[in-house]
Amino acid sequence: MTMLRGAAAAVARRCGLRAGSGGGKVAARRCCSAARRREWVPPVGRDSGIMAYNSRSRTKEPLVLAKDRVATWYSCGPTVYDHAHLGHACSYVRFDIIRRIMTKFFGIEVIMVMGITDIDDKIIKRANEMNMSPVALARIYEEDFKQDMAALKVLPPTAYMRVTENIPQIISFIETVIANGQAYATSQGNVYFDVKSWGKRYGVLTTISPDTPDEAVNTDKRHGKDFALWKAAKPQELSWTSPWGKGRPGWHIECSTISSAVFGKQLDIHTGGIDLAFPHHENEIAQCEVYHQCEQWGNYFLHSAVEFSDESMDDAKNLLQAISSFIKDANAYIKGQLICDPVREDILWERLASTKVTVKASFADDFDTSRAVAAIMDLIHHGNRQLKAVTKDTGSPRSSVVYGSIISYIEGFFNALGMSFEERQVAVKGDSSAVLSNVIDELVQFRTKVRHYALALPEAAETALVEGDAGAKGSKREEKEKRQQLMGERRPLLEACDSLRENLAAFGIHIKDRAAVSTWEMAEGGGQAEQQAQGKS
Repeated sequence: MTMLRGAAAAVARRCGLRAGSGGGKVAARRCCSAARRREWVPPVGRDSGIMAYNSRSRTKEPLVLAKDRVATWYSCGPTVYDHAHLGHACSYVRFDIIRRIMTKFFGIEVIMVMGITDIDDKIIKRANEMNMSPVALARIYEEDFKQDMAALKVLPPTAYMRVTENIPQIISFIETVIANGQAYATSQGNVYFDVKSWGKRYGVLTTISPDTPDEAVNTDKRHGKDFALWKAAKPQELSWTSPWGKGRPGWHIECSTISSAVFGKQLDIHTGGIDLAFPHHENEIAQCEVYHQCEQWGNYFLHSAVEFSDESMDDAKNLLQAISSFIKDANAYIKGQLICDPVREDILWERLASTKVTVKASFADDFDTSRAVAAIMDLIHHGNRQLKAVTKDTGSPRSSVVYGSIISYIEGFFNALGMSFEERQVAVKGDSSAVLSNVIDELVQFRTKVRHYALALPEAAETALVEGDAGAKGSKREEKEKRQQLMGERRPLLEACDSLRENLAAFGIHIKDRAAVSTWEMAEGGGQAEQQAQGKS
């Protein structure tokens, strides 16, 4: 998880993290060519202080929010028919970092809604293959997706909204589009958006013109570019009753309806992979502008692309190791474990202040994490230059405060982006619990061996004592003294075993010592220390 985030943050220009960045910009430019498009209209509202690349205008624009310090954000969620893949991870991690930057560095409250497509052709096909209901399949993979996102430390949206729980709203939305003259129902029970009727307003993110000749299609559509709002049910398919007969929603109408149900006609930000720009986002825009009868729906479209490589992951690994190494050295210096020559505090304070300014300016420029991380690494470089170990302590005072401030800022920076350099990580449920169990097994076995060694004192000699046998009495006395000596030497081992048992009990891990073996168990709800930590959070 940390490596993926590190790669996303550190090599953003190569990987395309910045809002419409990298592959997103290239793909957008490829789409637009030299054709004429509808102009983007700058929204009215409060300037957030951020410049963001907007796929609607294909340039960086001031991010203007309808409400001061509040951003409304719709995110296309997964179609839950299979496990999440690397493309999902890259996209959601990148937009999570952008969301965190907006919140932590610019004080913007983000209200995010994510739509979950839990009924779809792929879901139905997969459910039939697995001989289970589409609803059950969708629930399984929805939960799987949420666990993957939690493992990646992607913040959950303000609300998840399933398509199947919004069918009445979708039907009502379609009825309005039909009433406004931009959709039609067919005798087969399908409903399509009439792209030609929308004229030159179609083609916001792309340059596809409704007047372009259609390829021959063998369907009940009027024109080849028309897209489904409602699909007539096939035999044995999950379906809902509608004015056009039994059926289910088309893909594009789902996001339009869910977003409009929450945010109305005013939406600040819409995000997704660049592969969704056309046809999905293009069709969303057309549907919503017809439904709301507005000139511009969705002020900022941010797209991401998957462009990770082994090189970028190696860069991230080296970068994270360098940061972790500096934090350990700086902590050792603060504790007096690393002796150095006197530190030029004025230089470090100046560098720290300059870094904070550069980081804020970088984030304000299209969420440029690459430049922000470079500023952090420059700060670390200057910090390391003065952490040169010396063999003799001159007795000069340590500059603990400046290094403590640098550590605090660096850790706060990466914590804000969802990364941590803490030595002890709390295990999460799932696969990590099995790893934790194995680690505790090994630890308890090692403790058992140490404890047995400490208790395994030589047995008293079975020498028959003959009355007046002074030699036998002397031998017994020597053995007793030796046992007492060994007990004294091994007592610290037993005390360490007892201390380990008591310390683990504070975290809900209870070791029980028996004659030959020691066993352990974990209390439900964690131990006293964990409960106290949770109570403080």
